[in-house]
Amino acid sequence: MTTAALIPALQSDGLIQAEVNGCLGLITLNRPQALNALSLDMIRDLSLLLRHWAQAPQIEAVALLGAGRPGKPAAFCAGGDIRFFHQAALAGDAALADFFTEEYALNHLIHHYAKPTIVLMDGIVMGGGMGISQGAKLRVLNEQSRLAMPETNIGLFPDVGGGYFLGQCPGHTGEWLALSGHAVAAGDAIELGLGDVFVQSSAFPALIEAFRFGAQSSAEHVVATVMDKVDLARWPIT
Repeated sequence: MTTAALIPALQSDGLIQAEVNGCLGLITLNRPQALNALSLDMIRDLSLLLRHWAQAPQIEAVALLGAGRPGKPAAFCAGGDIRFFHQAALAGDAALADFFTEEYALNHLIHHYAKPTIVLMDGIVMGGGMGISQGAKLRVLNEQSRLAMPETNIGLFPDVGGGYFLGQCPGHTGEWLALSGHAVAAGDAIELGLGDVFVQSSAFPALIEAFRFGAQSSAEHVVATVMDKVDLARWPIT
């Protein structure tokens, strides 16, 4: 299968970008002006790509990242498209139910994905952003990471698998995060089991460059590319 054949036709008008480098499939959420909030078309493109790559032996690992805004705070994904929710609810639009049905199916797909998935949790990672990152095999945080399930602030329960991954947090911390919507930084997130490794934000550009243009010959090499950037000197993180 050629590189072109490894990237199916997408429908989100560039809001999801896909690249293939060696054995690595790289997905970029490209809606930085909305903090990479997920639309229904973005969810459909993510699902299409992951299912397509699951069947492609050439792809051995998948990485996800969020596009940034120069000079602005980072955001991997701030969640679902709240404006769409409001407008669809007022209009009685059936696409609202489609959004949640397909989003939850995507979360399940990521949690059970057979190939290693790596997520660069740069900056804001909230709501739906947690849904597409918590099932990853390697969750990479930096000093700008802010993780939260703030749904209670708009009268919703912590969805997208929140009942599961918050339930894995030690003691009653998951319950507290679910009820309060409080955001945690990298150190606390790793201690609570909501992240895996810490990489300085200054090292993220080189890491992404290696994903895009470095020799990515195996899933093990992709993971090693991340681990080479892990900042052990900053542990524990405050």
